[in-house]
Amino acid sequence: MINKGFLFKSGSLLLVVECFILFLLSSCTNHTINDKHHKVFIEEKDGKFTLIRNGKPYVIKGASGFTYLKKLNEIGGNTIRTYDSANIGSILDEAEANNVAVVVGLDMADNKNMNDFYDDTAKVRGQFRAYKKIIEKYKSHPAVLMWCVGNELDFKLNFKYNHFFNAYNNLVDMIHEADPDHPVTTTVIDVRRSNIYNIKLRTKTDVISINSFGGLRTLKNDLKDFSWFWKEPYLILEWGVKGPWRPNRDKTEWESYIESTSSKKAEQYLQIYKNELPVDDPRMLGSFVFYWGQKQEYTHTWYSMFYENGATSEAVGVMQYIWTGKWPAHTAPRINYMLVDRKGALDNIIYKPGKIANAELHMAKTDSSITSVKWELYHEDWYRKDNVKNLKKLTPIDSLFFDCKNLNATFSAPLQEGPYRLFATIFDKYGNFATCNTPFYVIK
Repeated sequence: MINKGFLFKSGSLLLVVECFILFLLSSCTNHTINDKHHKVFIEEKDGKFTLIRNGKPYVIKGASGFTYLKKLNEIGGNTIRTYDSANIGSILDEAEANNVAVVVGLDMADNKNMNDFYDDTAKVRGQFRAYKKIIEKYKSHPAVLMWCVGNELDFKLNFKYNHFFNAYNNLVDMIHEADPDHPVTTTVIDVRRSNIYNIKLRTKTDVISINSFGGLRTLKNDLKDFSWFWKEPYLILEWGVKGPWRPNRDKTEWESYIESTSSKKAEQYLQIYKNELPVDDPRMLGSFVFYWGQKQEYTHTWYSMFYENGATSEAVGVMQYIWTGKWPAHTAPRINYMLVDRKGALDNIIYKPGKIANAELHMAKTDSSITSVKWELYHEDWYRKDNVKNLKKLTPIDSLFFDCKNLNATFSAPLQEGPYRLFATIFDKYGNFATCNTPFYVIK
């Protein structure tokens, strides 16, 4: 039997808690909202938030990364976000030369293992001094847009996190004092309420930013459902195709995730932007597509919008369309799928060591602009005992190919047992590339 008295008391307690939180928020001030004394500030008018930069509205068309800034500018982008301060001077100079603004990342140690860093006062003080020098040196650089303190940190209501909050708040206070002209942000994964509660109640962060991939599907509703508490502006500092960590992604029987072709991913970027990003939300100041450059994460192609030689993927063309309304004159080759001995990735391809295999690419259409096809074989990199991501591209096993003819390749299965992945990368004469891969397993 339901105790109605308990429900009434619980509901009353929840109401009191919510009223108390709203009271606390009413006493909080944001030093970048409607403060026209700053070079960069946020203007609020009739519920609409606008980023103002050097006296003019600034609509962010952003990308996560720090390379290919000339290309970014050429196709309509105007902002990047970095993840740390490495080589920040040269990055800011290049950004200024290409009319690109920068959200400068100030990396903070992962606070999930607080005893490793935040309980060490010497390390915390060293970090503070290093970032103070960076702020003071670059605060007047014309390319600086904001400072981002940390990336995807945990802001938890737990006394064990007090040292972390002290370190974080000291950095934010220092930035506000040394450089009041530029806002301070930090990122959270999706709309995780506990993080947002504590950022607003326990810090002086000016703008909360969101990184979202798998959570994009519910992002609009999540923002709406939490608007009773969080009504302020926000940025989306990362958005992109679904990653190799979603439980509902396709994968092989040996837990190897199946990566979409570059053509399929280009379609996904466009659909995500049209259907999932809250681009019409008056609170959103802009978004940053992920990843503008090359990045090893599960594979070297999963998120990379560029190849290592500077070639551009079909997704870059999609971003040009999103930012300018115009498609590029020459789009990248379009791959439908790869077959290995007439099997696809979902067929769980297993070989004996040394087995001769034949791979073939199936294109969406005949493309006379193709100049070459690069076939590569790699050990799989999805399982790591230390749980630390590999950030360096692996070394390919080139010696196993003995007959490659453009869209077709013949290779010998490796002798060592384990998971592998076969890649094909197509290049055209216009500086574009397309790619796909297929996992397989060698068992003795």
